[in-house]
Amino acid sequence: MEKKKSGLFKKVSLYILIVLIVLVVGAGFVFRTEIKAINSIEKVDDYGFYTMEYAGDYGFDEFLEVGASNDQELIDFVTGRLLRGIPVSVSAPTLNCSTFNAVTPDGEYIFGRNFDMGYSPGLLIHTKPVNGYESISMVNLGFVGYSEGYLPDKVFDKVLTLAAPYVPMDGINEKGMAVGVLLLQDTPTMQDTEKVDINTSTAIRLLLDKAATVDEAVALLQKYDMRSTGGGNYHYQITDAQGNSVIVEYINNEMQVLKPETTYQASTNFYLTPGEKYNFGDGQDRYEIVMSGLKEKDGVLNAEEGMNLLEEVKLVDYPDEKTGIIYSTQWSAIYNNNRKTVDLAIGRNYENIYHFSLQE
Repeated sequence: MEKKKSGLFKKVSLYILIVLIVLVVGAGFVFRTEIKAINSIEKVDDYGFYTMEYAGDYGFDEFLEVGASNDQELIDFVTGRLLRGIPVSVSAPTLNCSTFNAVTPDGEYIFGRNFDMGYSPGLLIHTKPVNGYESISMVNLGFVGYSEGYLPDKVFDKVLTLAAPYVPMDGINEKGMAVGVLLLQDTPTMQDTEKVDINTSTAIRLLLDKAATVDEAVALLQKYDMRSTGGGNYHYQITDAQGNSVIVEYINNEMQVLKPETTYQASTNFYLTPGEKYNFGDGQDRYEIVMSGLKEKDGVLNAEEGMNLLEEVKLVDYPDEKTGIIYSTQWSAIYNNNRKTVDLAIGRNYENIYHFSLQE
C-alpha cells in the first residue's frame, strides 16, 4: 500500500512539474517581446542614461483604434496591453526646451534639441514595430516613475520601462523624419470632435511610427483630436530628410502649422503663430540666441557647431516660479535626418558625446 501511495505521489508530482514547465514556457512565449526588451536594457552613463531595444508589437495600432482622452485612459491602456496589470503612473511632461533645424556644409539636414527639466533619467529606445517605421527616440524615465533613487538597474526594477514606447519626447525614424515637443504654459488643448483622441507623447509615437515626411506628419496629426497631457499646452517642431521643417501649435483648440521664412527654424517655450497668442510664454532669450547663431551661419552648421549652439542655451538650476521646478538641461541631441543618427550629450557633459545610428 505504501509503495502504491509513493508511486501515486511521484506521478502527481511529475504531473505538477510538467504543468509548471508548460506554464513557464507558455508565459515566456506570450511575453517573449517584453522579456527580450527588458533584457536588452543597458546602462550607458552614470548620470542615469540607458538604451533599450524593443523589436515587436507594443500595441500601438490597437491604441490608435481607441485613443486616450486623458492621462488615466493612457495609463489604463499601457497597463493592460504592455504591463499585464502591473500599475504604472504616467506624469505630465512639464519641461522647458529648445529646438532648431539646419543644414550641414555637406548638404545634410540636422535637427537640434535640448530637453530641459528637473533631474530626469533618460532612455534611448530603439523600436521596430510590426506595422510601422523603425525609430530611435529619447524617453524621460521620470514620466513613468523612475527617479534618482529608483533606476532600472535591477531585473525587477526594469518592468516599468515597457511603457517607454508611449512616452517619447523626441526622436527620428528610418525615413529621416524627426520631431521634438516643447511646453507652452497655457490652457491645455482639448479638441473634441468625432476623431480618435491622442495626447502629447503618443502624438510623437504616431509620427515616428507612421510619418515619412513633414507633410505626412501634419496630415496625420489632422486626423486625430489632440488632448494635451497634464495642465499645460505643447507645440512640436517636425523636420525631415528633404530639409523641410514646421512648427505645429494648437491655439484655441485649432491646429496651426508654421513654415520657416528661411531655410531654418527654431522654437522654445512661447507661441510663434501670429495673432492673439504670439509671444505668450517664455524662452525668448534662448530663442534669440539660437536664431542669431543660425542667422550668423546662414543656417549652415555641422553637428559639432549644432551641439555648441545647444550648449549656449542650456539651462543650469533655472528656477521656474510657476511650476516650482528647478530646470537643467538633461540631454542635448543632434539628429541627422539623412544619416538617421543622433549625437547625445547627457547631463550637460558636452565633452562626452554618445553616437547612435539606425543604420548600424
